Amino acid sequence: MINMFIGQYHHNLDDKGRLTIPSKIRYELKDNFIVTRGLDGCLFIYPNSTWQNIMSKYENLPNTKDTRNFMRFFLSSASITNVDKQGRINIPEILLNYADITKECVIIGVGDRVEIWSLNHWNNFIEENENNLSKIADNIFSNI
Repeated sequence: MINMFIGQYHHNLDDKGRLTIPSKIRYELKDNFIVTRGLDGCLFIYPNSTWQNIMSKYENLPNTKDTRNFMRFFLSSASITNVDKQGRINIPEILLNYADITKECVIIGVGDRVEIWSLNHWNNFIEENENNLSKIADNIFSNI
């Protein structure tokens, strides 16, 4: 079964760096999952099955400098985590710093993964991209 994450949720980090994960997302993530640096200044959360697929693809990539550099970036901060009894995850400080998350967060479902954004970065992303979404959609779907 393929995980399908959708939706947008707003939550705050608590004083210990824990973030409540929405119940709909918790259900799809199951027990253990991976949190790592994402692209565009956010964090990525992958369920184990998706993570295993990514690692399988990595093993088949050529051993080039670009591949090595990307995987260093991607894997060096990856953390296996799970949800506590109150539905929270503990996000390592290196990841909070990378995504500039201090308090207010936006959690979004993006198909096979979950992204965590600082509220400020998310608002900037929307502001920078919303006027171009029709053009972006045309570019993406014109070749299908």
